[in-house]
Amino acid sequence: MARSYDKDFKEEALKLSDEIGAKKAADQLGIPYNTVTTWRGKRKKYGDQAFVGSGHKQLPASEQERRMLELEKEVKELQRANDILQEALGFFAARRKK
Repeated sequence: MARSYDKDFKEEALKLSDEIGAKKAADQLGIPYNTVTTWRGKRKKYGDQAFVGSGHKQLPASEQERRMLELEKEVKELQRANDILQEALGFFAARRKK
């Protein structure tokens, strides 16, 4: 499971990475190197707005609604796929018993 870091931690980690380099900062902080480089990229792209609240960029309400609909659609598709797989598993298990 991915670990969540707060805004202050990310900002301090980036300051450290600016001083000693991303690799050394990641090693010193015990976090993956690619996490530091990702944060550096977000800081470069979004500046002061890179890390809001929990660290995730806040989407406008309409964007949140659109994303919510996308996720709901994805959940339904995954549920359908799961149902198909469960049926197939039952089918093959029944054939194996014969």
